[in-house]
Amino acid sequence: MKLKRLLPDLAPWRSSRDFRLMWSSGVVTVFGSFLTMVALPVQIKDLTGSAVAVGAVGAVELVPLIVFGLYGGALADAVDRKTLILAAEAAQGLLVLGLLLNTVTPHPAVWPLYAGAALSSALTGLQRPALDAIVPRIVARDQLAAAASLNALRWQIGAIAGPSAAGVVIAYAGVGWSYGIDAATFAVSVLLCLGLRRSPAAHDARPPSLRGIAEGARYAWSRKELLGTYLIDMAAMFFAYPAAIFPFLADDLHARWSLGLMYAAGSVGSLLVSLTSGWSSRVRRHGRMVVAAAAGWGLAMACAGWSGRIWVVLAFLAAAGACDMISGIGRSTMWNETIPDTLRGRLAGIELLSYSTGPQLGQVRSGGVAALSTARTSVWSGGVACVASVGLLALFLPALMAYDSRDAAPVEPAAGADEPAMA
Repeated sequence: MKLKRLLPDLAPWRSSRDFRLMWSSGVVTVFGSFLTMVALPVQIKDLTGSAVAVGAVGAVELVPLIVFGLYGGALADAVDRKTLILAAEAAQGLLVLGLLLNTVTPHPAVWPLYAGAALSSALTGLQRPALDAIVPRIVARDQLAAAASLNALRWQIGAIAGPSAAGVVIAYAGVGWSYGIDAATFAVSVLLCLGLRRSPAAHDARPPSLRGIAEGARYAWSRKELLGTYLIDMAAMFFAYPAAIFPFLADDLHARWSLGLMYAAGSVGSLLVSLTSGWSSRVRRHGRMVVAAAAGWGLAMACAGWSGRIWVVLAFLAAAGACDMISGIGRSTMWNETIPDTLRGRLAGIELLSYSTGPQLGQVRSGGVAALSTARTSVWSGGVACVASVGLLALFLPALMAYDSRDAAPVEPAAGADEPAMA
């Protein structure tokens, strides 16, 4: 009986047809997207031989993610969310086909790889807030926590299977096959999304505007405990997200065969936490939970960089993934407990930036440090810097450390904060 209480709750899957369609679409899409996520840096590495060039992928993805992530949050409150999700999914499939066409040419160019990464980042920014905001419409309120757990599990299944398959596909068939399979998964995902019911905007929804986006940002700034979750996660990812240099780390360890396993190891750790996440409902100090988990992420990454044995490295990467999932549970709980519904779309855009920009900048940092030293040095030094930065942020953000869910309630914006935009 105790073991049963640790297992994920399947109620949303059983009761909501739309949730089943979205969950299935997500599994397929995540699997295919991770094939491309592994293939892209490998292809850039093969074409340029430069760690800086690989790390630069994060730089070209960053600006589109910021701009379109903020706009996508406002857009999710103003248009039919099904339409937005479907259009972005189809566009992502077309982008991957472009990468495939570039790959099969006699002399593949590097610039389409960066262009594809930038455009894909923009589409992610437009789509992700709608994906987050549609869940309360298709899942009963008392099943939202279970839906969040199942969505995390969905991502982890694809994140484990995708990179693992990518390592084999790239090694034995080439990067072109990875892009081709990814394009096929987007086609399947679009067909599944077509079955979703419409999710129109409220009748009094206002068009997206800079004023509305700024209001969401001001609200986030006013909530220091929420601000703390954003900053902690961004610091952890900036200093200790070395995914871009995994191809070089695998070479340093004389284990090129392990590349796919490196990308999948973190998801294995996350999956173990998700499958035994019943304990998280008894946590009340979620701010401290976020801080401890982020520090654990950095420590695990430092140990992965220090080790010269591939299986030890994989074990610490899995431990880092477990810490990241614990941090994610804490952050999501704080957001869902305290953000009012009137700001959900715009805050979803800000949340997207908080957990996405850090990894993009982290790729640039890890690639630059690896170019100046070695891949292993880049990994362990980033882990140490992560632990130090998380400690400093915890010291200067007492509201985060004091957060207690027993006292939490949605905090409404100040009166007049949601005035209509100027025409």
